[in-house]
Amino acid sequence: MGFTFVSGDPALDFAGTVRHRRDDRTDQLATPADLARWTVEAGLLTTAPPADAAGLDTAVALREAIYRLAAGAGGRHDRDLVNRHAAAAPVTVGLTADGTVERTGDLPAALATLARSAVELLGGPDARDVKECEADPCTRLYLDTSRRRTRRWCDMRECGNRAKAAAFRARHRPDP
Repeated sequence: MGFTFVSGDPALDFAGTVRHRRDDRTDQLATPADLARWTVEAGLLTTAPPADAAGLDTAVALREAIYRLAAGAGGRHDRDLVNRHAAAAPVTVGLTADGTVERTGDLPAALATLARSAVELLGGPDARDVKECEADPCTRLYLDTSRRRTRRWCDMRECGNRAKAAAFRARHRPDP
């Protein structure tokens, strides 16, 4: 299963690694290798960091705290956890000899970068634009940057398309 990056913010994409939270829950970070691969695919690190079960547990705890805070259900414990991670050294960014960006660091640095992203988002003016996808059973959070702030789905290609197709079928269903 591939990762999806449609939330508009790395912290929200990280929270979105759990699909269908209310029913048929699927955790895309099932193993330490999944977590390491996600850090590269998300663009946090150039090379996958070493990850073990303890690192995965730490990352999942951070992910869930970010989700609860972004969904408006977080408390002091969640805020303290995010702040602790945000206080750590983040990923280091450098320019290579061939002119590309290299992002280096270990797993704690990647988690610090995600926590800082969450702090900036949830503590800033864009916090009011965090929404949950309206498509059932999707529970992905996303940043609504549409002009009128009327976006309804996390991703038009998947959730939006399914919702529109279902509405079309309902409108064109023959009456009994």
